[in-house]
Amino acid sequence: MAMSLGQAQEDASTKVELTVSCSNLPKGLYSTSDTFCVMRTREEEGPFREFGRTEVICNNLNPKFFKKFVIDYTFEEKQFLGFTLYDNDSTSPNLDKHRCLGDADCTLGEIMGSKGCKFTKHLRLNEDSGSITIQGEELSDCQDMITLQFKGDKLDKKGFISKSDPFLVFHRCNEDGSFTICHKTEYIKRTLSPRWKSINIMLRTLCNGDKHRTIKVECFDWNQNGSHNLIGAFETSVTELVKGPGLPNVYPLIHPKKQAKKKSYRNSGLITLFSCKIEPHARYSFLDYIRGGCQLAFTVAIDFTASNGDPQQRSSLHYINAVHNQFESNAYLRVLQAVGEVVQDYSHDKTFPAFGFGARIPPRSQVQQQFSLNGNPDDPVCVGVEGVVTAYKEMLPKVRLDGPTEFAPIINQVASFAEAKQDGSEYLILLIITDGCVCDMDNTKEAIVNAAQLPMSIIIVGVGDRKFTSMGELAGKEVRVSSRGRFAERDIVQFVPVKQCEGRYIDIAYAIRQERFAKEVLRKIPDQVTYYLRNKNIVPGNFPSPRQLSELQKMKVE
Repeated sequence: MAMSLGQAQEDASTKVELTVSCSNLPKGLYSTSDTFCVMRTREEEGPFREFGRTEVICNNLNPKFFKKFVIDYTFEEKQFLGFTLYDNDSTSPNLDKHRCLGDADCTLGEIMGSKGCKFTKHLRLNEDSGSITIQGEELSDCQDMITLQFKGDKLDKKGFISKSDPFLVFHRCNEDGSFTICHKTEYIKRTLSPRWKSINIMLRTLCNGDKHRTIKVECFDWNQNGSHNLIGAFETSVTELVKGPGLPNVYPLIHPKKQAKKKSYRNSGLITLFSCKIEPHARYSFLDYIRGGCQLAFTVAIDFTASNGDPQQRSSLHYINAVHNQFESNAYLRVLQAVGEVVQDYSHDKTFPAFGFGARIPPRSQVQQQFSLNGNPDDPVCVGVEGVVTAYKEMLPKVRLDGPTEFAPIINQVASFAEAKQDGSEYLILLIITDGCVCDMDNTKEAIVNAAQLPMSIIIVGVGDRKFTSMGELAGKEVRVSSRGRFAERDIVQFVPVKQCEGRYIDIAYAIRQERFAKEVLRKIPDQVTYYLRNKNIVPGNFPSPRQLSELQKMKVE
């Protein structure tokens, strides 16, 4: 049977995952380097363009990066790649602000054609630049998801004063016997008996779809400087894990050096499987739910605190040039338009509740932490993104910027909307655009923990030059968000600083910059939507469509 050109092109390309590690990198001027890697791609005749960046690994001359680069691999094409290592010397996203440690170029074919798909090359810069190793692996077509939860017991105490801050690192075994990092848990503060939150990971990521493949799990004590201390390790496989909780899945943590030194050494604690569940490929995708009638309901909250600066001054983040075109709109409008233009396509009526916070609205003297942008407290809804933009421009000259910056009131307000939408017909997205650090941290954490049980996500976009140090805490980047001993059931917060994103796309046309920024801001939404709906056992289409709701309402009236 003949194959169509479209079929041939589809079958010729596959997804490849690249994992980067380095050896013998040069030291910094005063200390060990804090290293990150940037991967670039280029067409045969074109310039290199940034593809992505790894995380920063601190105080390590032999880093093994956790973040992967997933790229389409096409056998018949020569795909040029460039890898550059940097010492993280600045908070700026501009790579010129960081010290280059060396670089290396190759093709994707060189990596995949190397023995064991492992390619090593000396870094260019000088003789002492060290080397880079790129491990490639074709991603399996297996779409199954495995959900795991582990707990620890009687872990070794690594700190002199306090207990350990333990976290787990999962490695899958490669075909050549080496291991590649594939997942990290959050760390749990000051405990020797941790219980980590559930892990949701694709089987192809954990074991490339091979349930018999060895998985190595290491337990570390977290240190802020990046020099995490090994508590111990064990090995298992999906074949073992699916047996579920019980003696086969109670693992002694073994520290190799301690085991070699002491004959009496038994272990450094126990790791116990608490739960294991595999979801087959038949699970529903984000688009399945959208096709089934689930709508994304978008709510906007804009920061009107005084730290934004006087809106009459050009230096203000709220300043709008009288001429006003797309190049002269302020930071808030750029975020609103970039994100809103994408999200409104998933809302049938394209209406958005829009709020402001942190300002006084004369004649009232009290600071308002939740007011309608359109001036109507009974109906804060605006029609389309342009409706929100118009309401913002009309409200700006009426308010007096004040403070403090509080997120809890608006999160709780949107959560009250979400409580009425737990049938899967709507999923709410709250976009908070802010210039400052949150002042009601405890209340905000409690609001997030409560909201994590509901069909909603929170996107916080930081504008301006602040460091936003507390935002990572709200996003649960290192430690799961908790309040009064309760942990958030799932991750619902994404934080994106505008300056960091704009720095990456500085040489790109405005329209493309906006598209890429929106992609960065919204990238977690599909996973957050599907995770919530699947866990609630909601089947696409098993909730009333807007037309059905309208007909039901008419019937009630009659």
